[in-house]
Amino acid sequence: MVGDPVLHTSCRPVTEFDDALAQLIEDMFASMYVAEGVGLAATQIGVDLAVFVYDCPDASGERQIGHVVNPVVAFTGGPADAGEEGCLSVPGPYHELERPSEVTVRGVDKDGTEQEVSGTGFFARCLLHETEHLSGILFIDHLPRNRRRRVLRDMEPYDWNAV
Repeated sequence: MVGDPVLHTSCRPVTEFDDALAQLIEDMFASMYVAEGVGLAATQIGVDLAVFVYDCPDASGERQIGHVVNPVVAFTGGPADAGEEGCLSVPGPYHELERPSEVTVRGVDKDGTEQEVSGTGFFARCLLHETEHLSGILFIDHLPRNRRRRVLRDMEPYDWNAV
């Protein structure tokens, strides 16, 4: 949850591509689905490794499912998209945040095989959002102070994040 220092810490690159990494990715998908999210970074479950998972629709509505290990944003472009954004670490409120409508991320998969993932629309937003998580950046960090305070004030408890 927002306020936990791990969320504002850069993650370590993954260097071991083993069963433990495969299990982490599987666990992350399970956690994301329980929380009804479309993306989840390892840092959001307290693991400081550079990996995220996603199950998110692109601009055409096609569902994109996968994971990226050691992601780097390789391209941003297209017309600006001022859609709403939310976060499982800031549960409840959404806020408008301008993002590029096209994003490409490069990294590797759980086996260490190079991959490039490109997204449009909401999926582009997801790719950028999750990659930023791994650098210790939350979407609310892009908001002016007064809007950030409003989002934080409107956070809601859910069964999956109750202390």
